[in-house]
This record gives sequence, structure tokens and C-alpha cells, in this order.
Amino acid sequence: MEAFASIRAALSLPLAPIQYIVSWPTTFIDNLKSVISTHDDLINENLSLKAEQLLLRSQLQRLIAIESENNYLKALLQSSRQVKGKTLIAELLAVDFEPFVNQVILNKGSRDGVYIGQPVLDATGIMGQIVQVGPITSRLLLINDPHSGIAVQDARNGIRAIAVGDTYSGKLKLMYVPNTADIRVDDIFLSSGLGDHYPEGYPVGRVISVNKDPARQFAEVYIQPSAHLDSSRQVLLIWYQKNA
Repeated sequence: MEAFASIRAALSLPLAPIQYIVSWPTTFIDNLKSVISTHDDLINENLSLKAEQLLLRSQLQRLIAIESENNYLKALLQSSRQVKGKTLIAELLAVDFEPFVNQVILNKGSRDGVYIGQPVLDATGIMGQIVQVGPITSRLLLINDPHSGIAVQDARNGIRAIAVGDTYSGKLKLMYVPNTADIRVDDIFLSSGLGDHYPEGYPVGRVISVNKDPARQFAEVYIQPSAHLDSSRQVLLIWYQKNA
């Protein structure tokens, strides 16, 4: 028996490489399947992480937007405390995109007591006045519209003028200011309260350019509006009576 065992062991040695070669494809395929499976798992995990990262970034941007909106509302409420009389916060619903028209639609109307000619502010200055009222919406004419006009006064020296919307620049332009008038760049103009349309003492804008041509009778003065006319989403409707 020992002799047969020795013979069997001797015969198995030449067969070992053949057995290895025969089993190698199966082992290789199993290993390859494992590698492919691991690679697919890594790809899926990577895609999942990217999706999660994109979602987190989106949520972060939303939180930043909410924080910015909350800060703006706080400033708007602070502004409302400085207004005498009744106030109401309204939101913008739509913007007119017609050429040379600067008007927006608000989500408050006659059922909220809104009236034609009502002044509107944002947290930083005068926005404009209501020109059309429906039951649940109203139309706001911004102060930089070419059909708008507001009586203003230089906070530095008290010089009075009328500021109208400039058709092309979207800024305000002072009308009929003599070349001799003491108006300088960075002067702040406030509402003067004249004309019964706007309360007195609210920011209207800052002088950004003064051009005095000796050949002309009047100076060319442009003002950057204080209100964020292109970005404010919430505004403040105020109930203003000059004699009150």
C-alpha cells in the first residue's frame, strides 16, 4: 500500500500544473467579477455622494437666501417704525418689461385699503407711488419711471428741486437746477413733502454726477435712487396725509 501511495504521489506532481491551468480561468473570472462589482459599487457611491453634495449646496444657498430675506424684512420693519401712521408690507408679483416703463405689480389692493397716489417705500428709501388699484393687486409707478416726479431737497443745504425718472439711464434727473446752485456729487436728497404725494424727510437718492455747461442755463444733475428699485421683493405701503 505504501508503494501505491508513493506512486500516486509521484503521478500527481506532473498533473498539478495542468489542474492549476484548468482552474485558473474560473478563479480569474471570479476575481474579475469581484473587481467589477467593487468598481460599480465605488461609482454608485461616488454618484450618490455627488448628488448629496449638490443637495446640501442647494440647501445652503436657500438658507443664505432666507437669511438675506429675513435681514431685509427686519430693516423694512425698522423703517416702518419710523413712519407715522398705518403701514402695510406688500410683495412684488410681477414686473413690466415694456421699454421705458418702470412699474411693478403688488399683492395688495383695494380690499387692503390701498389707494391711488399712495406712497411706497422699501428699507432704504422711496420706491414710488400707486397709480392703479384692483381688488387684490395694485400697480406701483417707480420713481425712476419717466412719468414719475418727486419734490426733493438737498440734505446738506436745503436746495429744493424736482427729480424725475430718466428714460435711458434708469436714474433720477433734477429738473431746472441753475448752474449757480450749490449741488455736489454725493449730496443726499430727501423728499421735501411738497406736492402732497410723499411724506417729508425720506431718502430719495445720492448725487452721482453734476455737469455745469456755461452754454446752458441749467445744470445736468443725476441721482442714484436710494431704494433698491431692481431688487426689493417686499415694500412698505404707507397711509400718508399731509395735514395729519
